[in-house]
Amino acid sequence: MGEIVGAGLLAHVPTIVLPDDLRRELNNGNESTLYSGLKKLRTEVFDVLKPDLVLVFDSHWFTTVEFVVTAAERRMGFFTSEELPRGMSSVPYDMPGSPDFARLVGKIADETDDCWITPISNEHLPVTYATLNFLSFLQGDEAWASIGVCQTAESRDFATVGRVVAQAVAQSDLRVVVIASGALSHTFHKLRDLRQHEAAPEENIYSDDARHWDHRVIDALVRGDHAQVVNEMDEFMTVRPEGHFAHYQMMVHALGGAACTAPGRMYSAYENSIGTGQAHVWFERPAGGWTGEG
Repeated sequence: MGEIVGAGLLAHVPTIVLPDDLRRELNNGNESTLYSGLKKLRTEVFDVLKPDLVLVFDSHWFTTVEFVVTAAERRMGFFTSEELPRGMSSVPYDMPGSPDFARLVGKIADETDDCWITPISNEHLPVTYATLNFLSFLQGDEAWASIGVCQTAESRDFATVGRVVAQAVAQSDLRVVVIASGALSHTFHKLRDLRQHEAAPEENIYSDDARHWDHRVIDALVRGDHAQVVNEMDEFMTVRPEGHFAHYQMMVHALGGAACTAPGRMYSAYENSIGTGQAHVWFERPAGGWTGEG
């Protein structure tokens, strides 16, 4: 029987993969905790857990008529971002996949009412930096797979996907880490202003409302009060979290949804990225299970 051995809401911001001097220059000469936090996460968590599979809920990968889970034996090549080609250009990547797990997810989805998840093994399926930016920090010998965000889905659909993933993990023999890859509030400053708001301090976040809600969510996650975050999702949407906050919604429902009581550990400060709210929050599997029931 497989299990989810760890989970994290992690920021994939492009600055973490910039050259050291440029990254610090954008942050008034200081190091970003989003960068150093991933380094620490590798040594303190990934090197200890040694998972068989890392499953990324990818907030940059939008599908339309279904959710998609990568099912290739291996994804490899060179990545240039269409969004930021100056900073992410011809980056090599090589990720072994988990086709059997992806097919299991698809099978369970087919048996689940109102759930559409298709495993796709096409070797030319594009990848996004919401998955790739973690590789240089966290990748070891484990397999990596990604699930995209269906842009026509609602919260109830994200919850269903999370539950299906949990069932697939339980029916496998894998030790799985799940990553919700994406931001909290997600509104950029306008082009003529954004260069004045590139540094990490939170006064550069787009609005007071965005800061308020980001802090409210983070505080609840640190306490393990996932019920508050789930129940206040509609209110949080007023500050436009990245990708409908689907990355977190799928992750938390894989951990038990509103019943999840796992407290979060901060692996970064709350930081700005040209207006958006970013943080690394890690959840260890409690001794009593994700929902405190064994």
